[in-house]
Amino acid sequence: VINQGTVNIKTSSYTDCNAVLKGLQPVFQEQGMTETIHNWEDHGYLATYINKNGSFSNLRIYPHGLVLVDLQSYSDDMNGRDEIDHLLNKIEERMKELFHSSFKRIKRLPAIMRGEAIDRYWPTADGRLVEYDIDEVVYDEDSSYQNIKILHSKQFGNILILSGDVNLAESDLAYTQAIMGSGKEDFTGKEVLILGGGDGGILYEIVKLKPKMVTMLTSNIDQMVIDGCRKFMRKTCGDVLDNLKGECYQVLIEDCIPVLKRYAKEGRMFDYVINDLTAVPISTSPEEDSTWEFLRLILDLSMKVLKHDGKYFTQGNCVNLTEALTLYEEQLGRLYCPVEFSKETVCVPSYMELWVFYTIWKTRTE
Repeated sequence: VINQGTVNIKTSSYTDCNAVLKGLQPVFQEQGMTETIHNWEDHGYLATYINKNGSFSNLRIYPHGLVLVDLQSYSDDMNGRDEIDHLLNKIEERMKELFHSSFKRIKRLPAIMRGEAIDRYWPTADGRLVEYDIDEVVYDEDSSYQNIKILHSKQFGNILILSGDVNLAESDLAYTQAIMGSGKEDFTGKEVLILGGGDGGILYEIVKLKPKMVTMLTSNIDQMVIDGCRKFMRKTCGDVLDNLKGECYQVLIEDCIPVLKRYAKEGRMFDYVINDLTAVPISTSPEEDSTWEFLRLILDLSMKVLKHDGKYFTQGNCVNLTEALTLYEEQLGRLYCPVEFSKETVCVPSYMELWVFYTIWKTRTE
């Protein structure tokens, strides 16, 4: 395991790069580290320090008042992290001595663990890196469609990750409730169509509400996802994935587009359509991105099988992706029939970000 520590130091005035270099040299020399220096005259210094045990440090000094220190240490126990913490403490103490009058800010980042057997770093939808408290790989398999991981988090429970995308954790009932209308709908005796939802969460919650029939129609969510969730996401799906058919539900593992086209041709209609296939794409080129084309097609087909007074629920994306969400709303004005929509923002625990959900319905006319 590689332990990587980082500290950023900001002073309030011009930095004497040579003074910083000479001031910090004894700190590294105490560790028995050899030194290599690059000097760019008016652009500061880069100094590299290497230890016999394989650890090393990069010291970058900028003349405009910024000093960056990165350290790496290899270890299969806590010694590597302790070594980094000790050295960073020494550097901070020395910098405060050198710049006590013009010292402005110091920021030490948590150590990054690289090369671990368990990957704990996953990006948010808007590109920020989140470190999860992952302590176990529960399930990790490649299907014909995607990589399927279920990782255990101490605070979120088991988390389903499909091809690097955090989908749902056992803690994320808020997501399931939001994509079902946040408790405002009466599903009793209703016909419901779920698109996607391979984790079984939506199906499990709706079956509790006594619908007439729920059809869950997957799209490229293969049997391995359902098998993995049935075994390791039972707090989310309960027992509904134990059998693909129950008293008031059926799960069809088929491409949803041909089935939706067939339903439309047959005149089959639903009170609710819940689309849990994919989030609004980050791409800002709807005409060129195949995911946008897929979303538009699903929207049009869903409207064709949605009753006139029915509702369509779907996720959007994280609240920070305002441009992508605006583009999605523009697509709603290009469907074969006029629609209206509302949206709400919900905090999904394992996403560690606010998420936008849409309710869409056909424009009511006399």
